Amino acid sequence: MKNMQLEEFIASQPVDRQPLLKEIHGIIAANDPAVSPCIESMMGIQMIVYKDRGIMKYGLASIKKYMSLHVMPIYGSPALHNRYKQLLNKANFQKGCINFTSKDEMPLDIVRDLITDCSTVDLLKIKEDFLSSGKNKGIK
Repeated sequence: MKNMQLEEFIASQPVDRQPLLKEIHGIIAANDPAVSPCIESMMGIQMIVYKDRGIMKYGLASIKKYMSLHVMPIYGSPALHNRYKQLLNKANFQKGCINFTSKDEMPLDIVRDLITDCSTVDLLKIKEDFLSSGKNKGIK
């Protein structure tokens, strides 16, 4: 059922975006086998959310004027963020997401390297370490 929802979600996006969304989805699925995709609402929009043990690791969205790849590992890693901000210099980088309009802004070989690098990041361990550090001030 998840695959059908995923296929229906991609099919509901603008026709010119569907191939790139499918390709990026395929890269995530092939290069980070720990994540499972589902369609969820985040920040008021439906998107593909990729979770690892219940924690969102990636999100793939199609918004009015652009597409967006949310990458939680770059949010917490200045080294990864800076590296890929330079490599994907035609895209619009935010703290934890990359906004783009075309394959020219998101070359798939670099996206593959990004996901491969992020696949080794254990967000659950980072969360557990943070919670046990006493610095969380009530964050769960």
